[in-house]
Amino acid sequence: MDILLIRHGETAWNRMRRMQGHVDTPLNEEGLRQAKALGRALSVEKPDAIYSSDLQRAQMTAQPVADAHQMKIVLDPELRERCYGAFEGLMYEEITQRYPKEFAAWHARDLHLRFPAGERDAETLQEFHQRSVSALERIARRHAQGHIVVITHGGVLDCVYREATGMSVEAKRDFETINAAINRLRWDGKRFVLLQWADISHLESAGLDEIDRTHPAA
Repeated sequence: MDILLIRHGETAWNRMRRMQGHVDTPLNEEGLRQAKALGRALSVEKPDAIYSSDLQRAQMTAQPVADAHQMKIVLDPELRERCYGAFEGLMYEEITQRYPKEFAAWHARDLHLRFPAGERDAETLQEFHQRSVSALERIARRHAQGHIVVITHGGVLDCVYREATGMSVEAKRDFETINAAINRLRWDGKRFVLLQWADISHLESAGLDEIDRTHPAA
């Protein structure tokens, strides 16, 4: 079965480089434009289902796609971004100043690092990777012969890309997770196979990968 895996459109916090995680931020004006462009681009697809993280930036990105097919969005909290605990709501520069050791370990992709708790308890990278991959596998098995759209977050894309390509979870990221880009994968019943990554041909301008390749997640 085929999967269109898509990161949500741009938010104001993406633009200002403020950590979102589980904070429920909406799309900004550019993100809304990207979502509309995505809806037009995917109007020619014939999805059997449209899934989204339950955070509003993902839902707002999924809505134009759902409208194009007169379908309902299936919300799945397991498709959320990684929870970053006390990092959430901070600018990246603030994280480096307040939590220099934790920031360095995050940058090094420490599998077992748990950030200090904030409003929510943080996930380790290992826990987040397992959650993300398991969620997409569960959805893929539910639609074994189908064609689905999944709107999620940059960190989830990072996990699934690694799973599909055999790239180590600890390895430095050398690929992009761009807002509203189209990524195509196939589920063969046992594993994900990467078909196409970071297609932005439907967007008039490139979406943001605000953490870029020097940081471990989006």
